[in-house]
Amino acid sequence: MIKRDMRRWLLVAASFAATLGISAYILWSGWAKSGAPPTIPLAAHALALAAVFAEILTRTIKIQWSGSALRIPLRFATALRVCLGGDFGASITPSRTGAEPARFLVLAEAGVPPAGTLLILFTELFLEMTSLCLLCAILAAAFSGSGQVVSLMTAMIGGYAAIVVAIGAFGYFLAHRNAHGPPPEWAKSIGLNSGRWRVIQRALRSLRSGIAALKHARMVPMAGAFFASMLHVSLRLAVLPIVALAMNPSLPLAKLVLWPLVFLYGGAVAPAPGGGGAVEFGFKFAFSGVMTPSVLGGALIWWRFYTFYLYVVLGALAAGSTVLRAVRDEKKKATIADSGARPGALTAPGIEPEPR
Repeated sequence: MIKRDMRRWLLVAASFAATLGISAYILWSGWAKSGAPPTIPLAAHALALAAVFAEILTRTIKIQWSGSALRIPLRFATALRVCLGGDFGASITPSRTGAEPARFLVLAEAGVPPAGTLLILFTELFLEMTSLCLLCAILAAAFSGSGQVVSLMTAMIGGYAAIVVAIGAFGYFLAHRNAHGPPPEWAKSIGLNSGRWRVIQRALRSLRSGIAALKHARMVPMAGAFFASMLHVSLRLAVLPIVALAMNPSLPLAKLVLWPLVFLYGGAVAPAPGGGGAVEFGFKFAFSGVMTPSVLGGALIWWRFYTFYLYVVLGALAAGSTVLRAVRDEKKKATIADSGARPGALTAPGIEPEPR
């Protein structure tokens, strides 16, 4: 286990080193060609910070109101730790896989019943998907003349939504047929042993319960949570225009709004924690034709600071120890599931293992 933890942290360190190294190279090469980058007024930094804290606030409200819509009381402080803990868990794990286990454990340790925890997380994901699709449609209409980036954004978000809906529909179908009992033959044929199948069955039962709960959710707090979801995504997209336009007011607004949407959600599939430099390469590719080298380097550094590094620090301060326990427990669960052993000792607090 110690060696596995060391390998995981070495991967995190290597990925962050690559990310920082690529950022430093882009910044240095811009300075070498154009001298020191344009200064950013303090007012722009204050506005960017305000956008970050407003984004965290609206996301916290979304989580709290999601619980209220499902008649699950949730304190604001707990929702805030769920929000920031998920950010930290996502930043230190490949493909952001640590986000949901971190949020789950924060809610569990706050005393939220396991069923309620799963319902809140399911609802939060549902609102994220639907609000993202609506915002994508609004941006595509508002910047219809922006060509390639609109097509890329539409394809990416539309593909994301289609995949999530397809997985949800398939899961809902399985939940009514295979939520109990031994793994069927098709599951065994693709390597799903009894341990992993029990994990899938718990997820299927949670999905069925989540869909049933959404049918009876209270509409007013649900609508408020949806609006908060729209707002928090919009606030995160506002950071790059704030920073970049402060250095060069003539930059095209459409690209400054649309490309970050591609990076923030497309970069989530990068296998390395923190993206491993993929976001930085994409940023340079997207903006090298519209930004001078010095502006590009400065915009990249400050945009990543306000949309990634600051969240890592805040998440570590808010729920760092809880997130690390969640990541370790998730690794243990995967090991137990592979072996087919009984996972009772490794479930999250308050969750009873499924009977054989």
